Amino acid sequence: MKQIVYFILLSLLLVSCGTRSGHFKMEGHLLHMNQGELYVYSPDGAIDGLDTIKIEGGRFTYEIPSQFDATLVIIFPNFSTQPIFTEPGEAVEVTADASHLKEMEVKGTDANELMTDFRKQVSEASPPQEVKYAIQFVKDHPESPVSVYLTDKYFLQNEGADYKQALELVNLMSAEQPKNGTLSMLKSQLHRLKNASIGNRLPNFTARDMDGKLVKAADLRGKTVIISTWASWSYESLDTQRALDELSKKGQATVIGICVDADVKEARNIIERDNISFHNICDGQMMEGKLLKTLGLNTVPDNIVIKNGKITERRVNASTLRQRLNNLNK
Repeated sequence: MKQIVYFILLSLLLVSCGTRSGHFKMEGHLLHMNQGELYVYSPDGAIDGLDTIKIEGGRFTYEIPSQFDATLVIIFPNFSTQPIFTEPGEAVEVTADASHLKEMEVKGTDANELMTDFRKQVSEASPPQEVKYAIQFVKDHPESPVSVYLTDKYFLQNEGADYKQALELVNLMSAEQPKNGTLSMLKSQLHRLKNASIGNRLPNFTARDMDGKLVKAADLRGKTVIISTWASWSYESLDTQRALDELSKKGQATVIGICVDADVKEARNIIERDNISFHNICDGQMMEGKLLKTLGLNTVPDNIVIKNGKITERRVNASTLRQRLNNLNK
Protein backbone atom coordinates (compact mmCIF):
# COMPACT_ATOMS: atom_id res chain seq x y z
CA MET A 1 0.00 0.00 0.00
CA LYS A 2 2.82 2.39 0.89
CA GLN A 3 4.48 1.65 -2.45
CA ILE A 4 1.27 2.55 -4.31
CA VAL A 5 0.92 5.83 -2.40
CA TYR A 6 4.57 6.63 -3.08
CA PHE A 7 4.11 5.96 -6.80
CA ILE A 8 1.02 8.21 -6.95
CA LEU A 9 2.78 11.02 -5.08
CA LEU A 10 5.79 10.74 -7.36
CA SER A 11 3.57 10.88 -10.45
CA LEU A 12 1.76 13.95 -9.13
CA LEU A 13 5.07 15.63 -8.38
CA LEU A 14 6.34 15.02 -11.91
CA VAL A 15 3.14 16.37 -13.47
CA SER A 16 3.14 19.43 -11.19
CA CYS A 17 6.70 20.18 -12.30
CA GLY A 18 5.50 20.11 -15.90
CA THR A 19 7.53 17.02 -16.82
CA ARG A 20 6.39 13.54 -17.78
CA SER A 21 8.69 10.64 -18.43
CA GLY A 22 9.15 10.25 -22.18
CA HIS A 23 7.95 13.79 -22.91
CA PHE A 24 9.45 17.23 -23.40
CA LYS A 25 7.55 20.37 -22.49
CA MET A 26 8.10 24.05 -23.08
CA GLU A 27 6.12 26.92 -21.67
CA GLY A 28 6.56 30.46 -22.87
CA HIS A 29 5.74 34.08 -22.23
CA LEU A 30 5.99 36.53 -25.13
CA LEU A 31 5.90 40.29 -24.66
CA HIS A 32 4.21 42.36 -27.40
CA MET A 33 2.40 39.32 -28.80
CA ASN A 34 -0.88 38.66 -27.06
CA GLN A 35 -2.54 36.30 -29.55
CA GLY A 36 -1.32 34.35 -32.53
CA GLU A 37 0.50 31.28 -33.75
CA LEU A 38 4.07 30.07 -33.94
CA TYR A 39 5.21 27.29 -36.23
CA VAL A 40 7.71 24.64 -35.23
CA TYR A 41 9.60 21.90 -37.04
CA SER A 42 12.45 19.55 -36.22
CA PRO A 43 15.50 19.04 -38.48
CA ASP A 44 16.34 15.78 -36.70
CA GLY A 45 13.01 14.01 -36.27
CA ALA A 46 11.62 15.17 -32.92
CA ILE A 47 8.30 15.84 -34.70
CA ASP A 48 6.98 15.10 -38.18
CA GLY A 49 6.42 18.00 -40.55
CA LEU A 50 5.31 21.44 -39.40
CA ASP A 51 3.36 21.90 -36.15
CA THR A 52 1.52 24.89 -34.66
CA ILE A 53 1.89 26.52 -31.24
CA LYS A 54 -1.06 28.62 -30.10
CA ILE A 55 -0.44 31.85 -28.16
CA GLU A 56 -3.16 33.15 -25.86
CA GLY A 57 -2.67 36.05 -23.49
CA GLY A 58 0.98 36.18 -24.47
CA ARG A 59 1.57 32.63 -23.21
CA PHE A 60 1.93 29.19 -24.74
CA THR A 61 2.47 25.57 -23.75
CA TYR A 62 3.81 22.91 -26.06
CA GLU A 63 4.50 19.27 -25.15
CA ILE A 64 5.70 16.38 -27.32
CA PRO A 65 6.68 12.73 -26.84
CA SER A 66 10.46 12.62 -26.49
CA GLN A 67 12.61 9.50 -26.64
CA PHE A 68 15.94 11.12 -27.57
CA ASP A 69 17.71 14.48 -27.46
CA ALA A 70 16.72 16.57 -30.48
CA THR A 71 16.21 20.09 -31.82
CA LEU A 72 13.02 22.05 -32.43
CA VAL A 73 13.11 25.21 -34.56
CA ILE A 74 10.44 27.82 -33.79
CA ILE A 75 9.33 30.05 -36.66
CA PHE A 76 8.07 33.43 -35.40
CA PRO A 77 5.55 35.69 -37.20
CA ASN A 78 8.40 37.84 -38.59
CA PHE A 79 9.83 34.59 -40.09
CA SER A 80 12.89 34.61 -37.86
CA THR A 81 13.80 31.29 -36.26
CA GLN A 82 15.15 30.18 -32.88
CA PRO A 83 16.16 26.68 -31.70
CA ILE A 84 14.96 24.78 -28.65
CA PHE A 85 16.90 21.69 -27.56
CA THR A 86 14.74 18.83 -26.29
CA GLU A 87 15.57 16.17 -23.71
CA PRO A 88 13.29 13.31 -22.57
CA GLY A 89 11.54 14.08 -19.29
CA GLU A 90 12.66 17.72 -19.23
CA ALA A 91 10.80 21.05 -19.35
CA VAL A 92 11.96 24.56 -20.27
CA GLU A 93 10.63 28.07 -19.84
CA VAL A 94 10.85 30.51 -22.74
CA THR A 95 10.79 34.28 -22.23
CA ALA A 96 11.04 36.68 -25.14
CA ASP A 97 10.12 40.10 -26.42
CA ALA A 98 8.57 39.56 -29.85
CA SER A 99 10.35 42.70 -31.08
CA HIS A 100 13.81 41.56 -29.83
CA LEU A 101 13.93 37.82 -30.44
CA LYS A 102 17.74 37.75 -30.52
CA GLU A 103 17.59 38.17 -26.74
CA MET A 104 15.19 35.25 -26.15
CA GLU A 105 15.88 33.38 -22.91
CA VAL A 106 15.31 29.67 -22.41
CA LYS A 107 15.82 28.16 -18.95
CA GLY A 108 15.59 24.56 -17.80
CA THR A 109 18.39 22.56 -19.44
CA ASP A 110 22.10 23.10 -19.93
CA ALA A 111 21.89 23.16 -23.73
CA ASN A 112 19.13 25.77 -23.84
CA GLU A 113 20.88 27.95 -21.28
CA LEU A 114 24.12 27.77 -23.29
CA MET A 115 22.18 28.85 -26.38
CA THR A 116 20.69 31.74 -24.40
CA ASP A 117 24.19 32.87 -23.44
CA PHE A 118 25.29 32.68 -27.09
CA ARG A 119 22.25 34.73 -28.23
CA LYS A 120 23.19 37.46 -25.78
CA GLN A 121 26.82 37.37 -26.89
CA VAL A 122 26.00 37.91 -30.57
CA SER A 123 22.92 40.16 -30.21
CA GLU A 124 24.92 43.26 -31.20
CA ALA A 125 27.70 41.53 -33.16
CA SER A 126 28.42 41.95 -36.87
CA PRO A 127 28.05 38.84 -39.10
CA PRO A 128 31.83 38.16 -39.20
CA GLN A 129 31.98 38.48 -35.41
CA GLU A 130 29.07 36.05 -35.05
CA VAL A 131 30.99 33.46 -37.07
CA LYS A 132 34.08 33.92 -34.85
CA TYR A 133 31.96 33.54 -31.71
CA ALA A 134 30.35 30.40 -33.17
CA ILE A 135 33.75 28.84 -33.92
CA GLN A 136 34.94 29.54 -30.40
CA PHE A 137 31.72 28.16 -28.92
CA VAL A 138 32.15 24.86 -30.78
CA LYS A 139 35.77 24.59 -29.65
CA ASP A 140 34.72 25.27 -26.04
CA HIS A 141 31.67 22.96 -26.12
CA PRO A 142 32.22 20.17 -28.68
CA GLU A 143 29.96 17.88 -26.63
CA SER A 144 26.93 20.17 -26.87
CA PRO A 145 23.99 19.89 -29.32
CA VAL A 146 24.17 23.69 -29.51
CA SER A 147 27.52 23.33 -31.31
CA VAL A 148 25.89 21.11 -33.94
CA TYR A 149 23.16 23.69 -34.51
CA LEU A 150 25.63 26.59 -34.75
CA THR A 151 27.85 24.75 -37.22
CA ASP A 152 24.84 24.09 -39.44
CA LYS A 153 23.64 27.69 -39.14
CA TYR A 154 26.93 29.47 -39.73
CA PHE A 155 28.73 27.08 -42.08
CA LEU A 156 26.15 25.14 -44.07
CA GLN A 157 23.51 27.85 -44.39
CA ASN A 158 25.80 30.84 -44.90
CA GLU A 159 26.88 32.12 -48.28
CA GLY A 160 30.64 31.92 -48.74
CA ALA A 161 31.15 29.69 -45.69
CA ASP A 162 34.51 28.04 -45.14
CA TYR A 163 33.68 24.36 -45.68
CA LYS A 164 37.16 23.25 -44.63
CA GLN A 165 36.73 25.02 -41.29
CA ALA A 166 33.26 23.49 -40.95
CA LEU A 167 34.62 19.98 -41.52
CA GLU A 168 37.26 20.54 -38.83
CA LEU A 169 34.51 21.55 -36.38
CA VAL A 170 32.36 18.54 -37.32
CA ASN A 171 35.32 16.19 -36.75
CA LEU A 172 35.95 17.84 -33.37
CA MET A 173 32.32 17.32 -32.32
CA SER A 174 32.23 13.76 -33.68
CA ALA A 175 35.01 12.78 -31.28
CA GLU A 176 32.81 13.92 -28.36
CA GLN A 177 29.47 12.81 -29.84
CA PRO A 178 30.28 9.59 -31.77
CA LYS A 179 26.63 8.44 -31.89
CA ASN A 180 25.18 11.74 -33.12
CA GLY A 181 23.53 10.98 -36.47
CA THR A 182 23.10 14.68 -37.27
CA LEU A 183 26.87 15.11 -37.35
CA SER A 184 27.14 12.31 -39.90
CA MET A 185 24.56 14.10 -42.04
CA LEU A 186 26.42 17.41 -41.71
CA LYS A 187 29.61 15.73 -42.88
CA SER A 188 27.79 14.32 -45.93
CA GLN A 189 26.26 17.72 -46.67
CA LEU A 190 29.66 19.39 -46.51
CA HIS A 191 31.04 16.97 -49.09
CA ARG A 192 28.04 17.67 -51.35
CA LEU A 193 28.48 21.42 -50.92
CA LYS A 194 32.09 21.12 -51.99
CA ASN A 195 30.93 19.29 -55.12
CA ALA A 196 28.32 21.99 -55.87
CA SER A 197 30.39 25.01 -54.92
CA ILE A 198 30.96 28.07 -57.09
CA GLY A 199 33.10 27.23 -60.12
CA ASN A 200 32.02 23.59 -60.30
CA ARG A 201 29.84 22.14 -63.03
CA LEU A 202 26.14 21.57 -62.33
CA PRO A 203 25.75 18.00 -61.05
CA ASN A 204 23.74 15.71 -63.30
CA PHE A 205 20.13 15.08 -62.22
CA THR A 206 16.71 14.02 -63.44
CA ALA A 207 13.43 14.91 -61.68
CA ARG A 208 9.73 15.45 -62.38
CA ASP A 209 7.90 18.66 -61.59
CA MET A 210 4.46 18.83 -60.00
CA ASP A 211 2.83 18.59 -63.43
CA GLY A 212 4.71 15.38 -64.18
CA LYS A 213 7.08 17.02 -66.68
CA LEU A 214 10.67 15.77 -66.79
CA VAL A 215 13.40 18.20 -65.71
CA LYS A 216 16.97 17.21 -66.65
CA ALA A 217 20.34 18.86 -66.10
CA ALA A 218 21.27 17.97 -69.67
CA ASP A 219 18.48 20.24 -70.99
CA LEU A 220 19.89 23.25 -69.08
CA ARG A 221 23.24 23.42 -70.84
CA GLY A 222 24.00 26.73 -72.52
CA LYS A 223 21.35 28.57 -70.49
CA THR A 224 21.34 30.91 -67.52
CA VAL A 225 19.58 28.87 -64.83
CA ILE A 226 18.49 29.60 -61.26
CA ILE A 227 17.46 26.70 -59.02
CA SER A 228 15.80 27.89 -55.81
CA THR A 229 14.31 26.32 -52.66
CA TRP A 230 11.15 27.62 -50.98
CA ALA A 231 8.49 26.74 -48.40
CA SER A 232 4.97 27.92 -47.64
CA TRP A 233 6.07 29.15 -44.19
CA SER A 234 9.07 31.20 -45.39
CA TYR A 235 8.08 34.70 -46.53
CA GLU A 236 11.61 35.42 -47.75
CA SER A 237 11.60 32.36 -50.00
CA LEU A 238 8.15 33.21 -51.40
CA ASP A 239 9.36 36.74 -52.18
CA THR A 240 12.35 35.23 -53.97
CA GLN A 241 10.00 32.98 -55.96
CA ARG A 242 8.02 35.99 -57.15
CA ALA A 243 11.21 37.83 -58.15
CA LEU A 244 12.41 34.74 -60.01
CA ASP A 245 9.08 34.54 -61.84
CA GLU A 246 9.64 38.06 -63.14
CA LEU A 247 13.03 36.98 -64.52
CA SER A 248 11.52 33.85 -66.00
CA LYS A 249 8.65 35.66 -67.73
CA LYS A 250 11.06 38.24 -69.14
CA GLY A 251 13.13 35.42 -70.61
CA GLN A 252 16.20 36.41 -68.60
CA ALA A 253 16.68 33.01 -66.93
CA THR A 254 15.38 29.46 -66.79
CA VAL A 255 14.07 28.93 -63.27
CA ILE A 256 13.40 25.74 -61.32
CA GLY A 257 11.80 25.85 -57.89
CA ILE A 258 12.13 23.13 -55.25
CA CYS A 259 9.48 23.22 -52.51
CA VAL A 260 10.40 21.57 -49.20
CA ASP A 261 6.83 21.37 -47.87
CA ALA A 262 5.57 17.94 -46.86
CA ASP A 263 2.13 18.78 -48.31
CA VAL A 264 2.30 18.83 -52.11
CA LYS A 265 -1.29 20.16 -52.29
CA GLU A 266 -0.35 23.22 -50.21
CA ALA A 267 2.65 23.85 -52.48
CA ARG A 268 0.43 23.68 -55.56
CA ASN A 269 -2.07 26.14 -53.99
CA ILE A 270 0.69 28.71 -53.44
CA ILE A 271 2.02 28.33 -56.99
CA GLU A 272 -1.49 28.97 -58.33
CA ARG A 273 -2.08 31.88 -55.93
CA ASP A 274 1.14 33.66 -56.96
CA ASN A 275 0.75 32.70 -60.64
CA ILE A 276 4.20 31.09 -60.74
CA SER A 277 4.87 29.80 -64.24
CA PHE A 278 8.22 27.98 -64.05
CA HIS A 279 8.94 24.34 -63.18
CA ASN A 280 8.41 23.48 -59.52
CA ILE A 281 9.41 20.21 -57.88
CA CYS A 282 7.93 18.93 -54.60
CA ASP A 283 8.47 15.31 -53.58
CA GLY A 284 7.12 15.63 -50.01
CA GLN A 285 10.49 14.62 -48.55
CA MET A 286 11.13 18.09 -47.10
CA MET A 287 14.89 18.70 -46.60
CA GLU A 288 15.66 15.04 -47.28
CA GLY A 289 14.76 15.23 -50.98
CA LYS A 290 17.20 13.55 -53.38
CA LEU A 291 17.52 16.58 -55.66
CA LEU A 292 18.38 18.91 -52.76
CA LYS A 293 21.18 16.59 -51.71
CA THR A 294 22.49 16.28 -55.27
CA LEU A 295 22.64 20.07 -55.65
CA GLY A 296 24.01 20.83 -52.18
CA LEU A 297 20.94 22.91 -51.26
CA ASN A 298 20.25 22.65 -47.54
CA THR A 299 18.19 25.57 -46.28
CA VAL A 300 15.22 27.83 -47.12
CA PRO A 301 15.60 30.06 -49.01
CA ASP A 302 18.60 28.82 -50.95
CA ASN A 303 19.55 28.98 -54.61
CA ILE A 304 22.30 28.41 -57.14
CA VAL A 305 22.92 30.31 -60.38
CA ILE A 306 24.30 28.37 -63.35
CA LYS A 307 25.82 29.88 -66.49
CA ASN A 308 27.29 27.80 -69.31
CA GLY A 309 26.89 24.69 -67.17
CA LYS A 310 28.89 26.03 -64.21
CA ILE A 311 27.70 27.30 -60.82
CA THR A 312 28.53 31.01 -60.67
CA GLU A 313 26.61 32.20 -57.58
CA ARG A 314 24.79 30.92 -54.51
CA ARG A 315 22.04 32.43 -52.33
CA VAL A 316 21.13 35.47 -54.40
CA ASN A 317 18.38 37.37 -52.55
CA ALA A 318 15.14 38.78 -53.98
CA SER A 319 16.34 42.39 -53.79
CA THR A 320 19.43 41.62 -55.90
CA LEU A 321 17.34 39.68 -58.43
CA ARG A 322 14.91 42.60 -58.85
CA GLN A 323 17.79 45.07 -59.20
CA ARG A 324 19.24 42.98 -62.01
CA LEU A 325 15.87 42.88 -63.71
CA ASN A 326 15.57 46.68 -63.44
CA ASN A 327 19.03 47.13 -64.93
CA LEU A 328 18.15 44.86 -67.85
CA ASN A 329 14.96 46.85 -68.51
CA LYS A 330 16.75 50.22 -68.69
